[in-house]
Amino acid sequence: MDEKTPVVRIEPWSESDFELLRALNTPESTEHLGGPEPEGKLAERHRRYVALSADRSGAGRMYRVVSADSGEPVGSIGFWEKTWRGGEVYETGWSVLPGFQGRGIATAATLAVVEEARAARKHRHLHAFPSVDNAASNAVCRKAGFSPIGECDFEYPPGTPLRSNDWRLDLGAPEPGRAGSARGEAAAGS
Repeated sequence: MDEKTPVVRIEPWSESDFELLRALNTPESTEHLGGPEPEGKLAERHRRYVALSADRSGAGRMYRVVSADSGEPVGSIGFWEKTWRGGEVYETGWSVLPGFQGRGIATAATLAVVEEARAARKHRHLHAFPSVDNAASNAVCRKAGFSPIGECDFEYPPGTPLRSNDWRLDLGAPEPGRAGSARGEAAAGS
């Protein structure tokens, strides 16, 4: 690993991460997601993240992304179950604080969350649905090894139409009933 390549850790989301979620809720960070959420919706999202992070059924998990160099939280990422085109899959999504974007952090965190989803061995595929206009997130999908499936219509947040790219990564054959919980660490910049 090159000395210039930042390393990130993903750590389970906790009650203490609400301020990180608030810091990610800016016009710049939510440009491709319908804009910032009101405080009440943000609090609901935080409760969902905490609950998902505590779940051990293999339904998914939310994480804070932490710079291994400074120990500072720099973003969020997770994976969760979704019914998609008649089947059960995992979906992933991420956000990186504006001051840390463009450094490979989202790609490194995505590679770590792929390993977490793979370890859960519950669903064969992990999907990401970035807006067709979100060049950075589409690049993360490409760099993390996802395959483009095509464009699709989405509502995010609910009631807000969004034209997205459907990216898919094969996690391997699932083994229902088995869930992994190891913490992932990966190098950024890939």
